[in-house]
This record gives sequence, C-alpha cells and structure tokens, in this order.
Amino acid sequence: MLQKQLALFSVFPLLVWASEPIPPAVQQIEKQGVKIIREVKTDGGLRSWLGQYQDMGVTIWLTPDGKHAISGYLYDEKGQNLSEALFQRELYIPQGRQLWEKLNAAQGIKEGNPEAKRKVVVFADPFCPYCKQFWAAARPWISSGKVELNTLLVAVINPKSGQYASAILNADDPAKAWSDYEMSNGKKRPEPPASTPKETFNLLQYHQQLMDETGAVATPAIYYMNDKQELQQVVGMPDEKQLEAMFGPKPPSA
Repeated sequence: MLQKQLALFSVFPLLVWASEPIPPAVQQIEKQGVKIIREVKTDGGLRSWLGQYQDMGVTIWLTPDGKHAISGYLYDEKGQNLSEALFQRELYIPQGRQLWEKLNAAQGIKEGNPEAKRKVVVFADPFCPYCKQFWAAARPWISSGKVELNTLLVAVINPKSGQYASAILNADDPAKAWSDYEMSNGKKRPEPPASTPKETFNLLQYHQQLMDETGAVATPAIYYMNDKQELQQVVGMPDEKQLEAMFGPKPPSA
C-alpha cells in the first residue's frame, strides 16, 4: 500500500454518480476479488468505477454497449496517469491518514517533546544495527524539543529479539532502558522477566500487526506526515536529506 515516498499526483475532476445497480459486466470483475468502491465520472465519457484489489487501486470502464468492462489505467493525451491520481486522492492518502492515527496512538517508547508538532514513528528491532544508527542520528532533533519519536519494538531479526524487547518494555523506565541499550551497543539491558507478561506479549504482537499493516518487512521502518498531511515511509537508514524531511532543519548546535 505504501511506497517509500507517497506523493500527491495532480487530480482530475471527480463526480460521484447517483446510486445505480452495478452492470453485469462490472459485476464479473467484482467476482474476481475486486472491491467496487463507487461509480465515478472520468474524462473520456465512459461510465467508470473506482475499485480496490488487495491494497491496490483499480479503475474499471464500461463499453458503450454496456456488455463489456475493462480494467486498467487511464491516460490523457499528455501521458498523465489519471487513474493513479484518482487512487492517490480517493484511496491511498485517506488510508495513509487513518494508518497514521493508529501508528501515532500506539503505545511505544516515546522520546522528545510530547507537544512537538513533528511526530515520527519507527519500528525497531533490538538487534537491528541500522535502528541504532537512526536512534543516534535523531538525537539532535530529540534534544532540541522539536520532535517526538515513538519507537515501536518488534522481534523480526534474531530469536532473542522478543526476549530483549520484552526486557526493555518491562523496565521501570523503558525510554531510559532503550537509551542505555542503544548507547552501550546492546551490552547494557535490563534483566529479562522469567516469563513475558501477557500485557507485554500483547503489545509486541500489536506492534507486529501494525508493521504488517504498513507492508514493511525490514527495520527501521519509519513513518511521518509531510506538510500536505500525506503519510511518508522510509525503510532502512535515512540519508541526511531524508532526515531533514522527517525531522525538519537540523538544529544549529548539532
């Protein structure tokens, strides 16, 4: 569903048709697993529908005889992909905003200023070296009070990842435990509990569920909202340009 950088494509006129029965030809496409969202009016004069297959947008057109349906992309004479613009406007951007609400509300290790306008969420594994690099790179912004970073621990790299994540989350001060762990290069960590408390197990499971929902398969998987309120994703260690895109200009003292 999400790409590394989601961008708003130019949009074209969109009108919702009055509710009418879906023609049989379009119903046949629906039977193939495509969810029909709504009928829309697009340039070109053909009756058309917005649909979704799994996480991907689909555009469908009905031929003038009403007996045939076509699915695919619609382009104009300038080569603009008008279907993609529709998907961004009607599916991907709204879905990204809904997902951001869940990510931002998730119970994780929060560092920085809770009143900061810039919020960043990262999925991290205790054994991920790039997660450590990202944690260190974020320090100037965290210290400046301009950003709040919410780290959602997951267990995806090492058989001991869950044990380490559980120990950190069960510490009296998880943020300090995570900081100590990262600063010591994984050498300093709380003693793991004899058995993982149910609350911690459920929390780690929920973090994994959220990560699966984003489509990310590696850590760090980082999420933030840009100035247009579009969800952005960066997987792996960001470069300097990406860091400033998510955190803002680097503090002068950094």
